[in-house]
Amino acid sequence: MNERMIRIRGARSNNLKSIDLEVPRGTLTVFAGVSGSGKSSLVFDTIAAEAGHQVNETYPPFLRNRMPKWTRPEADEISGLSPVVVIDQRRLGGNARSTVGTITDTWTHLRLLYSRIGEPHLDGESNRFSFNDPAGMCPTCSGLGEAVEIDTASFLDLGRTLKEGAILLPGFVDGGYWHSKFTDIGSFPVDAPLRDWTEGERLALLYGGEHAARLDPKPPADFEGLVAWFERIYLRTSDHLSDRKQEAIDRFTRSGTCPECGGDRLNAEARAVTVLGRTIGEMALMEVAELADLVAGVKETAVAPVVSALVERLRAMDAIGLGYLHLGRATTSLSGGESQRVKTVKHLGSSLIEMLYIFDEPTVGLHPHDVDAMTELLKRLRDKGNTVLVVEHDPAVMAVADQIVEIGPDAGADGGSVVFQGTFDELRSAGTPTALALANRAPAGAAPREAAASITIEQAGRNNLQDVTVDVPVGVLTVLTGVAGSGKSSLAAELVEQHGAIVVDQRPVGANRRSTPITYTGIAAPVRRLFAKASGLPAKYFSANSEGGCPDCKGLGIVYTDLAFMDGQEAVCETCGGRRFTGEALRHRVDGLTIAEVDDLTISDALHRLADPAIRKALRELDRVGLGYLRLGQPLNTLSGGECQRVKIARELRDAAEPSLYVLDEPTTGLHLRDIGTLMEVLSQLVEGGHTVVVIEHNLDVIRRADWIVDLGPGAGRHGGRVLYEGPVADMRGTATAEALGQG
Repeated sequence: MNERMIRIRGARSNNLKSIDLEVPRGTLTVFAGVSGSGKSSLVFDTIAAEAGHQVNETYPPFLRNRMPKWTRPEADEISGLSPVVVIDQRRLGGNARSTVGTITDTWTHLRLLYSRIGEPHLDGESNRFSFNDPAGMCPTCSGLGEAVEIDTASFLDLGRTLKEGAILLPGFVDGGYWHSKFTDIGSFPVDAPLRDWTEGERLALLYGGEHAARLDPKPPADFEGLVAWFERIYLRTSDHLSDRKQEAIDRFTRSGTCPECGGDRLNAEARAVTVLGRTIGEMALMEVAELADLVAGVKETAVAPVVSALVERLRAMDAIGLGYLHLGRATTSLSGGESQRVKTVKHLGSSLIEMLYIFDEPTVGLHPHDVDAMTELLKRLRDKGNTVLVVEHDPAVMAVADQIVEIGPDAGADGGSVVFQGTFDELRSAGTPTALALANRAPAGAAPREAAASITIEQAGRNNLQDVTVDVPVGVLTVLTGVAGSGKSSLAAELVEQHGAIVVDQRPVGANRRSTPITYTGIAAPVRRLFAKASGLPAKYFSANSEGGCPDCKGLGIVYTDLAFMDGQEAVCETCGGRRFTGEALRHRVDGLTIAEVDDLTISDALHRLADPAIRKALRELDRVGLGYLRLGQPLNTLSGGECQRVKIARELRDAAEPSLYVLDEPTTGLHLRDIGTLMEVLSQLVEGGHTVVVIEHNLDVIRRADWIVDLGPGAGRHGGRVLYEGPVADMRGTATAEALGQG
């Protein structure tokens, strides 16, 4: 066996067709192919999964139970692996306490610096400068930097009576439990509009306590006002907030900078300490590139190792295009591309070799001007003696790879094979879908559409925007361009806030494995009706979530066994064989298909096999946005961010009626070059339907076909935030985007 190869035999995860492949170790290999071809199944679900599992097996069971879980792939043999580091596009998320500084460990070094040489000196450890520790956090905001205030004015509709629904909080429906707590106690004039109440009565309704004690008759002893109720239900819970609860908090509260710490998050003692004449809060708001230069000026020998480590990490962040961030930036506000590059920083200074690094589209969120920095990083990791595998569509990354592996030829059941392995130059003449797409790049769009009117974003100052006022034409396709961090997302957010818009982003569309294209599109009922009509049984007998579900696996198709301190085990249900339905439900067929076989149909197949007009109407748009390869029963929580966004686009195509404003965040994420033309046709359909479409995008093929461009920059962070150009793409000159387009 060649020990310098990653050797794969008989890989069968998802749609892979028993793939045999050898990947040279110590190289940079790009995996290409159309969307849904099986690239991720090979790289993540096969290579990474097996490497991760084998590393986990070296630890005791107690530790394994607390480490990331890897499902072993279906394959005959996988050898030549190393410990794996997966750097994906998942947003860092976290909570309000998670910042760029904490996630990159730079805040730890900065705290240590202040605890050792800060003036005046504070006795104690570096936790005196931690906003996540009681020793350092601001007592007013508990280290969050923001104070949440309840907006009592939004609780009530003063024009209504209690019986008519004057309490606007969720849960106060007429006749409901909470509603009766106020209407049935006899202390309030329930038939009078609230504006006719006395001030004391309104205060009692809101705050209870001494105000309620003055009412006649007095309410029960356990009576609490609406404010106390809201705090108890929504603000004093340690549980993870559901979307419903978060929506209520957003609607009925307002947040602002903490009046005590001014957003620094720290207590008064920590805020008073300086290094080089600056507080730690001031350093946290400096751009990473600027902060690196400042900290390098600390010359005290005692903290030289701290300064060296901190400057090295800050410079690494700057080197991969994150120099515009500041350490106080919340991780929840980072894009997928920014999140991926932040994760990468941790590995730049590592002295480990012979590692296996796996990247998922590392150029997502990067302007063409910035891609070189990322490709240099990939080459640096390889040149240190590591193996780097990259799933990528960008030709600029393919061009620097040692070899390309293309999976295909098509998506879903028509993919899953190795159709090419070789160099980038060899790929160009290979005749594969990627080769053909490289040879036939999208041309510039036809003459730009003329806008009938425009809407104005006025004096936008969010994040780095410098009091920007810009007109967005109505009824055309506008693309917001500019280098990463130039202010595109901030401008789009201002557009949504000032004018309202339908935001089509990449957030998940399904939270669990029971949510599928069948349930999401609403075709579950028509499908069940087809089987009910053919069998004479009630429709519920053909629902895996109801009477038709296998009783042993509850309609999931798998059975999970908790093995205590060992890894839990998922196994295909022995009763239904993974088909999810009862034997009775599986006896009946429509067009030769059982209800389980309908689940296994792709969207494209279902359009041809299922004749019901309602089913075809619901699925047609998913096929049009390039998702015809998805199976009807595929859990939506397995989709990528780009796939989730296209699912949402399909829904808008189906549901859009009144002319609307749409804002899309990098819709080409995860799209093969061949599929971008399909996406552009879909966006054009929205525009032709009278809608206004605004897209944040770096892809040059999309930019060329826009009707209108708003280019921001010239740099990132404080060096950006200005409108450099607005107008037709053909007339743009003198910006980084114009240069990338070859227009100087």
